[in-house]
Amino acid sequence: MRYAVISDVHSNLEALRAFLDKADKTGYDKIVCLGDIVGYNANPNECIELLKEKGALCVMGNHDSRAAGLEDEIGFNFHAALAIQWTREALKSENKEFLKNLPRALPVNRKFLAVHGWVNDTDLYILGPRDAATNFRLLKDAKVKLCFFGHTHVPVVFMDVEGEAEFVPDNPVKLLKGVSYLINPGSIGQPRDRDPRLSFVIYDTKKSQVTHYRVEYDISATAGKIIAAGLPDRLAERLKLGW
Repeated sequence: MRYAVISDVHSNLEALRAFLDKADKTGYDKIVCLGDIVGYNANPNECIELLKEKGALCVMGNHDSRAAGLEDEIGFNFHAALAIQWTREALKSENKEFLKNLPRALPVNRKFLAVHGWVNDTDLYILGPRDAATNFRLLKDAKVKLCFFGHTHVPVVFMDVEGEAEFVPDNPVKLLKGVSYLINPGSIGQPRDRDPRLSFVIYDTKKSQVTHYRVEYDISATAGKIIAAGLPDRLAERLKLGW
């Protein structure tokens, strides 16, 4: 199986379409989305419907839960909160219901675990080796060796080395038998690693290999929609900066 693993689409339809074009050319069997389908950008309904059309397996992100009305946006920054309020109003009832019913963690075909933030908490960020080491302990309790996570919008691979989390800089990454990994594919809709290109990975189970891809998309079109929708200008500007 070849899984196209994505995260943090954030209502960016141009980026999602560009990902699909690249994934089609690269080849995949199933899309797995690690949450935050909505928020920030101006096409929440279209992104949800496109992922549903493609039969993507999705988990709930923190923006998804707020847009669905399960939790309030207290703790969100000003621009994120405004975007959530706009998204909540813009969502069709059936799409809001779709978000509301997403799982917060999803075991995928006994191959890996898909989550948004921490293994046990949608809102927490895995920001570095210390957070990763804690999550490796959570994975051990769950008897899982491989977990894909999102939320930070920054691609990264951690491996568990005798209880310590170490960065893996390789691309592609060959997954070693018996070793635990935490892998973030980066963001489709709002990258934050100073590279504005969308980011995703392909996990090839036959090869035990994860390959990271970056793809350009029409940022100007997405930014224009943000402005036209009356969302904060800052959300348009940060797309161009990859932040």
